[in-house]
Amino acid sequence: MKTDQIGKERNRVDGKAKVTGKAKYAAEFSAENLAYGVVVSSGIAKGKIKSIDASKALALDGVLQVFTHENRPGYMWLDKNYKDDDAPPGSPFRPLYDNEILFSMQPIALVVAETFELARYAAILVEVAYETAEHDTDFDANLEQAYEPKEYKASEPPKPRGDVDKALAEASARIEQTYTHPAEHHNPMEMHASTAVWEGDGKLTVYDKIQGVQNSQQYIASAFGMSQDEVRVISPFVGGAFGSGLRPQYQLFLAVLAARELQRSVRVVMTRQQMFSFGHRPKTLQRFKLGADADGKLQALQQEVYGETSRFEDYSEDVVLWPGVLYPCDNTKLTHKLVGLDVYTPLDMRAPGGTTGIFALECAIDELAYKAGIDPLEFRKKNYSEKDQNEDKPFSSKELRECYRQGAEKFGWSKRKMEPRSMKDGHQLIGWGMAQGAWEANQAEASAKAVLSKEGKLTVSSATADIGTGTYTVMTQIAAETLGLLLEDVTFKLGDSNLPKAPLEGGSKTVATVGSAVKKACEQVQEKLLKLAQQQPDSPLAEAKLGDVDFSEGRISLKRDASKSVQLQDLLQQSDNGSLEGEVSTKPSDESKEYARYAHSAVFAEVKVDEDLGTVKVTRLVTAVAGGRIVNPKTARSQILGGMVWGMGVALHEHTVMDNHLGRFINHDLDKYHVPVNADVQEMEVIFVEEKDEVVNPLGVKGLGEIGVVGVAPAIANAIFHATGKRVRELPITMDKLL
Repeated sequence: MKTDQIGKERNRVDGKAKVTGKAKYAAEFSAENLAYGVVVSSGIAKGKIKSIDASKALALDGVLQVFTHENRPGYMWLDKNYKDDDAPPGSPFRPLYDNEILFSMQPIALVVAETFELARYAAILVEVAYETAEHDTDFDANLEQAYEPKEYKASEPPKPRGDVDKALAEASARIEQTYTHPAEHHNPMEMHASTAVWEGDGKLTVYDKIQGVQNSQQYIASAFGMSQDEVRVISPFVGGAFGSGLRPQYQLFLAVLAARELQRSVRVVMTRQQMFSFGHRPKTLQRFKLGADADGKLQALQQEVYGETSRFEDYSEDVVLWPGVLYPCDNTKLTHKLVGLDVYTPLDMRAPGGTTGIFALECAIDELAYKAGIDPLEFRKKNYSEKDQNEDKPFSSKELRECYRQGAEKFGWSKRKMEPRSMKDGHQLIGWGMAQGAWEANQAEASAKAVLSKEGKLTVSSATADIGTGTYTVMTQIAAETLGLLLEDVTFKLGDSNLPKAPLEGGSKTVATVGSAVKKACEQVQEKLLKLAQQQPDSPLAEAKLGDVDFSEGRISLKRDASKSVQLQDLLQQSDNGSLEGEVSTKPSDESKEYARYAHSAVFAEVKVDEDLGTVKVTRLVTAVAGGRIVNPKTARSQILGGMVWGMGVALHEHTVMDNHLGRFINHDLDKYHVPVNADVQEMEVIFVEEKDEVVNPLGVKGLGEIGVVGVAPAIANAIFHATGKRVRELPITMDKLL
């Protein structure tokens, strides 16, 4: 009977439900008397609605109502009522608030009908007249109007150190370059949807696509003036998110509005095109000035960042965090300004700020290494950071050197020729590039409850989310190992606002945060089991303390003498109680706050570029990750592989194109918004470097959702330079930029 679970490859406990279709998503929950809502989107980017005529839609038999700003009920109006746990500073968007148009495809009406097909048809009959105002969505044309926000959503840029201008002037090798990252949109398989079930007496049960059910619950209660007892939010499965589900989106507000007004259940699902009408990774421009001495030691680093935001909120990311984390330098100056445009507020997208900032930083470092005539890997070794200079703190653990060693060995980096265009295979130019990455290993406050039944079945719960990352599975593993149970005897519940409190599932902190609470709740049950064992006549554990015993294979045993043990099943059958419970809240220790806590990676990429056509194939990728204790190598590897594929998309494919004449993203579907497909993905290898960290959290784990993506795009970009001799500093790297 195997009950050692942490560190073992385990299949997803929710896998069968997903492949058999038993897993239900937000738009798949049914309800009696269910109506369907379809959103009408604005046809202009800025201006006012002069009139909105829904008479033709309302004349159709089966159309129940058309909600607009003209008949929207007078619910809460203040900014604070529409804030959510991921909201940046500013005034949140309020659907159907008034006749003002703030961005293209803004929701301006909701048509509700007895069937989805009827609602969709009726939506095209709604006639809208606009008073158009001059919009401005041109990022590049507005750089001169960039401003420093009064408050950053992310951390403020670190204070300058030393004298950058002097150090640059004295540097033996220097570069000055600009790097551009385009807007990108999340395209999860599951589109945003909400099913608001009317329970009567003003109460609702809402099935929402969200990365934090308690965030949606709080948002609904606040926006509609309800108590949290009147609304329950459920989201057991999320069909992909990685940031798109951090904030409640407008379909949630509209579904709840319609359900309350019609006093019946309503479902609202966004179309794929409407998925491009809210949040995205912001277009970002970065100017770097770097200088190194004759030995290749970094002497000066200046990073100027410009990121887009909406007119109504100040969205910023940790783009300038990474130089102080990855490279020691005594002379630095880092700034981050925002460019306000007539667009929806950008939104966190897998490794926000890291994907963007590390791309530019690692390309700039590669350029400087070439200027200094030093192998890019050797250059990074020379400039290895032993502490986080932003906060002047040592790392809780850092095995990046071992990532370099194992990654380079697996990739064969020692065979690389330094000179660009020096490696060929017929008409294919071969390039080898590398980059390093980091991502925060955070822990937040969370609660969990564990209930062990008389039958020996354990149920553990917390109101967290599983966006496909394997949360169900790793929490089950943590609980099973803590109490020495089989995996099949443990059930983990999540995605219900009635469960113990948990933060948003984001920032690669869920295993550290919720896992620590799960472990602690199970340890409370351990204490109660040991107490029961000690109450038995002639108990072999009578004098034992909790630290003296092991919970394994369904037994409590003395560590020094495993023959002295008690079976859990016997204890539970003799217990007067129906079950044993533990419920706790956990938060980061004071000790952990004295350290900089990061996961690290080294990424090695091989590309082949057709010298006639400029086509790029990524033929090999190797990523070595130091991510603390790995709970489940199987699901962990999937996380890193997914990040690597996404990083390939960042480098070569993803780009949402703004038509500044229309003020609209014009490739707003999966036909024209390109992502990597099977044919693009060839040989990929993941290495988990052993890393022990007794500070970061009780489990010693670090998040893996985002460390897998941050170093991939620059590694590919650097490989393309090595292949072709041409630096492309604007993503994505497409054929036209190479020819």
